[in-house]
This record gives sequence, structure tokens and C-alpha cells, in this order.
Amino acid sequence: MKSKLIITLLFLSFFSCKQADAEASSNVSMQAIKLAPKKNIVSEDANFESPNAADKIITQKIIKNGNLRFETDNLETTYDQIKIAVKKGKAFIQNDSEGKEYNSIYRRITVRIPSENFDSFIKDISTGVAYFDNKEISSEDVTEEYIDIDARLKAKKKLENRYLELLAKANKMSEMLAIEAQLSAIREEIEAKEGQLRYMQNQISLSTITIEFYKTVAQESGVTISYGAKIWNAIKSGFYSVSSFFLGLLEIWPFIIIATALFYFIKKRFKKKNI
Repeated sequence: MKSKLIITLLFLSFFSCKQADAEASSNVSMQAIKLAPKKNIVSEDANFESPNAADKIITQKIIKNGNLRFETDNLETTYDQIKIAVKKGKAFIQNDSEGKEYNSIYRRITVRIPSENFDSFIKDISTGVAYFDNKEISSEDVTEEYIDIDARLKAKKKLENRYLELLAKANKMSEMLAIEAQLSAIREEIEAKEGQLRYMQNQISLSTITIEFYKTVAQESGVTISYGAKIWNAIKSGFYSVSSFFLGLLEIWPFIIIATALFYFIKKRFKKKNI
């Protein structure tokens, strides 16, 4: 009786997994067909679909990103302008850093903003910018991937419910442990797919914009100081070269002694032959 139940469990596990994948693939196919007509597509939506969303309207899932770089005459004024745009667009500053390069000082800001306010925010911070050194705007349609993960998640949850029903009917400890092992694996897959959906939804609902603005600064120059510095550097370089040479000789002193001895021995032999 015990062996029959274990065989039944294994068969149910195999059959349920196959059925879950088939249901997921079927749901993705059917939802992809519904996605095709443009009239059923709604612009970016920050909310998760309801359980019956597949039977109604499939919302298009778009991830938007922006990367801007431009020069400004006043870093503080530009930063204040960006803060006003952030407040207006109901966004928030995720990262804020500043630094100095060879001939400029810069500030780099990463902003997360609701997708519906993306275009207006770009327009607000572009006001007064003569030209962009770099301006990249990208839109990635992840609708199909989102639907696929969501369908597979629903299929795994159905499979979880079947095992829970089977667990309620189990009488022996060995049967319970076998079922719970299967449930543990299924729940790990469910948590992983839920995490994928949460991350994707976060990227869909909040666009990411990186803004870097900089100000060119004049370089200090001094002909006398620079020339004197070059002379001093040359003297130091010569001293270091001589020091390095003698240190190198010290490192190979055994070879120098051997070479000197050989030279003396060969020279002495030649003198004897000439005599």
C-alpha cells in the first residue's frame, strides 16, 4: 500500500508539472493573441493586472530609461531647476554625486520618476540647455515576458494547491514528508517568480533617468614654475637612474666576479701560448 501511494505521488508530481507548464504556455499563447490588436493595448500602467485581466484588457508593459549629459554655467542653478522638476513630477532622487575632472567639475544625479511623468520631466530639465553632449532615451516593451512569468506563477500556485489537498489526505509520516518536500520546491519557484514580477513592476512603474551636468573651469598655468619643475624632475630622474644602475650591479655581483675570473684565466692562457 505504501509503495502504491509513493508511485501515485511521483506520477502526480510528474503529471502536474507537465500540466502546469502546458497551462502556462497555453495562457501565454492566448494572451499574446489578445495583445496583438492595438485597440486592446493601454499605455504604460503602474499597477499589477487583476486575476481576470487576461479576459479583459492586457496592459502594455514598458520600461523607460534616460541618460542625459550637458554643460551648464552654474551648477547650483541647474541643480535647483532639477529639484523643482523632481517635485513637480512626483519623483525622488535615488543617487547624487559630484566630483572634479581634468578641466571641469560635475554633478551626477539618478532620478526615479513615475512613467507617466517621464516625458514632461525630460522637457522640464531640458529647458535652457543649448545642446546635449549625450541624450539617450530608451523604451523596452516587456509585455510578453511579464505575461509569461505571470502565467507560470499562476500555474505553480495551482500545483501548490493540489499538493496541499494531497497533504491533507495523507496519514503516514513518510507520505507527509514526501509531499512537503515537493511543496518546498514549488514554493521556492513561486517566491522566485514573485520576486521577478515585483522587480519588473518596479522598473515599469518608475522610470530611471541619469542626469550629469558639468561646468568647465580654467586651468592654472605658470611658465617659470612649470619649467623649473621640469628641470628638478629631470635631475631627480637622473639621480634615480644612477642609483638604479648601481643597485642592479649589486644584485648581479656573483656573475660579475665569475666573468672577471674567466676573463683573467683566458687572458693568462693566451699569454702562455704566445710565450
